[in-house]
Amino acid sequence: MTISIISFTEKGRILSEKISGLFSEEYGVKRYCFHKKQDENSEAFSDINALVSRIFYSSGALVFICACGIAVRSIAPFIRSKATDPAVIVIDDCGRFVIPILSGHLGGANRLAEIIAEKTGAKAVITTATDIGGAFSPDSFAKANNLVITDLYAAKEIAAAVLDDEKIGLASDYECKNIPPEIAENTPCRTGICIASDTNKKPFEITLNLLPKNICIGMGCKRGTPCNKIETHIFDSLLCAGIDKRRLCCAATIDIKADEAGIIEFCKKNSLKLFTYTAEQLMSANGDFQKSDFVLSRTGTDNVCERSAVMTGGRLIMSKRAANGVTVAAAELPTEIDFEKRIL
Repeated sequence: MTISIISFTEKGRILSEKISGLFSEEYGVKRYCFHKKQDENSEAFSDINALVSRIFYSSGALVFICACGIAVRSIAPFIRSKATDPAVIVIDDCGRFVIPILSGHLGGANRLAEIIAEKTGAKAVITTATDIGGAFSPDSFAKANNLVITDLYAAKEIAAAVLDDEKIGLASDYECKNIPPEIAENTPCRTGICIASDTNKKPFEITLNLLPKNICIGMGCKRGTPCNKIETHIFDSLLCAGIDKRRLCCAATIDIKADEAGIIEFCKKNSLKLFTYTAEQLMSANGDFQKSDFVLSRTGTDNVCERSAVMTGGRLIMSKRAANGVTVAAAELPTEIDFEKRIL
């Protein structure tokens, strides 16, 4: 997640510096200070609307240190959907209150606000109904467990049912733990969640199908293969194998392809982390793989895509498929569903 912190005043600048130090490098914190109140570790801006226009869609979270009105007006033109909008948080420049104002659940704004408040001594002001009552939130649950919400209407219906003290059903193809009392496993209910790779399963009158993002693709390609050819072959292969492309969580390949422009672009476009392995590491992978003497002579391993797919710890569920200079295989990673897992 990339966290963008925006401040306007001297107090805000000092607070933004303090907040940025709370997060490790994996979050990619970037500070933006009004040009009259800038320091050497921040980027200056003079037009807040131009700044937000530039960073809104590339940020996982925007933290405004200012009045709520400024933040609301600056983000208003860019708000699209709770499924895609980044988390947006407002903090007063005295650091007393931390207020999530957009994407509290799916974007993680509520949890991020709680973390900032806990570490700075501020008060998190959470307004979403399920959080106020300490009840189960399908949005937060899905986000924390890396599950894809396939139907926002069903998610809304389930959240409403929780607030009405209605039991929510649970059907899952994966092991679940810490199931809260409002969730009834293997029990007839009007509404319920179904965690499975098949979205056609509808065990409840209103079923929220949640797809696990637990597929790692192993890939290889001829040098210079463009992103569009790589993407077309990968998505066509997954479709033929009955694997929903929304389940992709990462990609893997041999280290000599770490700088392959088409692979890098594909992973960036689809928000996939790319893992690379040496030929020696790939040859140590356990499994029954298709072997190629030609690939062995060129790369030092007899199979790139299948071996790299399982190197992340998964089980091969789609064997090597090759076309147009691109090879791909897919592995399913071990998945455990924890109802107490939190975002961030």
